[in-house]
Amino acid sequence: METVEEMGPVDYLVIEFPGNRMTGEAFPLLVDLADRAVIRIIDLAFVRKETDGSVSGLELRDLGDEVDLSVFEGASSGVLDQGDLEEAANALEPGNAAAVLVYENLWAAPLAGALRRSGAQLVASGRVPVQDLLAALEATDETVPPGGSAAA
Repeated sequence: METVEEMGPVDYLVIEFPGNRMTGEAFPLLVDLADRAVIRIIDLAFVRKETDGSVSGLELRDLGDEVDLSVFEGASSGVLDQGDLEEAANALEPGNAAAVLVYENLWAAPLAGALRRSGAQLVASGRVPVQDLLAALEATDETVPPGGSAAA
C-alpha cells in the first residue's frame, strides 16, 4: 500500500439490489475500471437486510449461480467490518441485498499528491445526483433564448 501522500481519494458506494437480484451486468465494467487502473478496489462486501430488519453479510458463494463473481474472490482487504455492513444496511429496504464497495480513485492520485505537497487540504467533498444535474441543465436551457446567451 502506498503512503497517504501518494494515494488518490477513496470513496465508497452502497448499491442496492431489490429482491436480492443481481444481474451481473455492471461487474465486468467494474473489473475493467480496475484493470485500466482508473480505480483500485480496496474492499468489496455483500450484505442482506432481511424482512425482519436483521442484517447478515454474504459470501460470494451465497449470491447464487446466476452471476459469476469469482473474479472478485479475494477483493476484500478487511477494511469493512460488521459495523460498516450494518451501517450500509440502514440505507436498504428490508428484503434487499447490497454490494458495498470501497475504492481508490487512482486517476486522481497524481493531482491529490501534488495538492498535498503544496499544502492544500480537501475541506469538502460531495456528489451531485445525476437527476439534479439534468434538471439544472434543463432549467438553464429553458432560460436561454434560442441563438442567445444566458449572460447579460
